[in-house]
Amino acid sequence: MENAGFWMLGSVAILMIASGLPAFIVLIGVSVVFSAIGLAAGALPYELLTALPARVIGLLENDLLQALPLYVAMGALLNRLPLADILFRAGNRLFARSAAAPLLSAIGLGALIAPMNGSVGASVATLSRVVQPRLEARGVAPPQSLATICVASTLGVVVPPSLVLILLGDTMLRAHTEAVNVSGIMARVINTEDVFLGALPPAAMFLALCLALAWWQGRRGRPAGPLAIPRDGLGLSGWATAAATLGLIGGLLAAVTAGYLYAVEGAAAGAVALFAFGLATRTLTREAAGAVLRDTMAVTGALFALFVAATTFTLVFRAFGTDQRLAALVIGLPGGVTAAAVSVLVILGLCALVLDAFEIILVIVPLVMPPLLLRVPDAVWMSVLALLALQTSFLLPPFGYAVMMARTAMARPPALGASMRALAPFLGLQLVVLALTLLFPALTHLAQPAPVTAGKAPLSDDEARQKLDRLILPPVDADQ
Repeated sequence: MENAGFWMLGSVAILMIASGLPAFIVLIGVSVVFSAIGLAAGALPYELLTALPARVIGLLENDLLQALPLYVAMGALLNRLPLADILFRAGNRLFARSAAAPLLSAIGLGALIAPMNGSVGASVATLSRVVQPRLEARGVAPPQSLATICVASTLGVVVPPSLVLILLGDTMLRAHTEAVNVSGIMARVINTEDVFLGALPPAAMFLALCLALAWWQGRRGRPAGPLAIPRDGLGLSGWATAAATLGLIGGLLAAVTAGYLYAVEGAAAGAVALFAFGLATRTLTREAAGAVLRDTMAVTGALFALFVAATTFTLVFRAFGTDQRLAALVIGLPGGVTAAAVSVLVILGLCALVLDAFEIILVIVPLVMPPLLLRVPDAVWMSVLALLALQTSFLLPPFGYAVMMARTAMARPPALGASMRALAPFLGLQLVVLALTLLFPALTHLAQPAPVTAGKAPLSDDEARQKLDRLILPPVDADQ
């Protein structure tokens, strides 16, 4: 029953689309059903399934997960406090002479708060509440408004130190460790900071291109509404708040990315600072604080439930031996390193049309990355490519996660065709950055000149297949 794991993946995809149930319920349910089938057929050893409690405890003992509720709390606070609104109005005033002021301010705001929001969904909620009404007031067409919000909300996927990068870095650390142990190559295993630094150049490139496109669109054709910016009435206190918020968030992002602060420390500092601001300005009322607490507990609970469900799913998947079958398929992909990388990126992109980033990182990445890293030893490069592939998929209408969330948040969402035309230029820029990163792996090492892998030359396809066979089928002692 080596193919049972593939049936598990298919069942999860179908149930996610047809039932609308949360991902953790679907993963747990599919795992339980296939475990029962495997035990009844004698294909699964019961003793192996008893390892689940130890795996779950080991997962929850990861210190990095302490940052998760803190990032979620920051996202909830940003959604409840007026800081995003103040920053957006300040940006409009700074770019007052340009017709592209609202578009530039929206993308800049996304680049600033999306990494602190914790998830694409939280960023879409904040930007839709703050940015969309002001874009409409400036006469920005609904399709262009939708495209801007979608792009700005996905910047947290590639701009460190977002929760997506933290979880992917931890998952890639385990995948790279597994690949290094199999290959026997003496190489330093990557860590989360390596992923942060690797994502910086492509993220900066994409952000710069998006800002240039927004400026060009604003210069090319003026919005239908009046060009005069409404009197925002920021005042001295508003400008001081905007400057302090920009300095705090920018400083925390830079400190965590550069390794001066751990992700947990940065998230804790940000959450405390936002909470203190709410108390000092009396904008965090008892009702708002209660809503922040409920949102934080609900989202954190759902994410930890997803961790447990993903651990259960991958254990059953491996118990059937499907991971060995999948590894053999990845090792046997035709073509060289680039062809293998593209094949896996296509798989991740297709999964992103059904699953969100956390589900892909916790379920799909641990299955496909270890065998791929036997052929592609540059784990930082593959990590950044995976992030760019996810970001691209989130922007693909009509099933892209960011597109669906933004359309749901709009009272009158634009027609699908108009939305696709508005998103097309940004998708083109996204594909350009993805292609450049794919063709020039050195882009992911510009911020970290020292190579992550060293020692022997990368394994050839035949050597990787032989080592995989020895791992799967160890030699039998003649005396036994």
